[in-house]
Amino acid sequence: MEDSIDAILATSITLIRTFDKQIKELDKTIKRIMKGMPQVLQSIPGVGPVFVAGIIAEIGQIERFENEEKIAKYAGLYWRKHQSGRFTADNTSLSRNGNQYLRYYLVEAANSVRRQIPEYSDYYAKKYREVPKHQHKRALVLTARKFVRLVDALLRKNQIYTPKRSVINEA
Repeated sequence: MEDSIDAILATSITLIRTFDKQIKELDKTIKRIMKGMPQVLQSIPGVGPVFVAGIIAEIGQIERFENEEKIAKYAGLYWRKHQSGRFTADNTSLSRNGNQYLRYYLVEAANSVRRQIPEYSDYYAKKYREVPKHQHKRALVLTARKFVRLVDALLRKNQIYTPKRSVINEA
């Protein structure tokens, strides 16, 4: 019995080491490829080469979208509408249409950015307090929508991120 457990553990450890090695190789490849591309999105605090690679790969040429709203719709970052006559439902679910990979990268990047940039953290907190149900998910998706506006602006203007300056009023 002990021999079989030892064999299973040894196999599991070997698999974990193999996966770790493959992940490191993929990360190196992504970093190498990203060095040849404009570093517009990597200038945003909390957004690393993996998020940037995923977002750029899924968006492609930014010019194919009219505005940031079209990017958000393409990613499926919107809620379905339920209405009949004059009735409009307040509690609707997030759309499952759209590019699921882009949605994943945008939401995860927004989650990372909210930990780094106070403006996004404040926005997330505000949206979190607005509703009693599904607070985190809703606030995170709305923060991702805000992040889409930033991504769109930076990619269209081909400029790096510059944080807003805080104004200190001295008496």
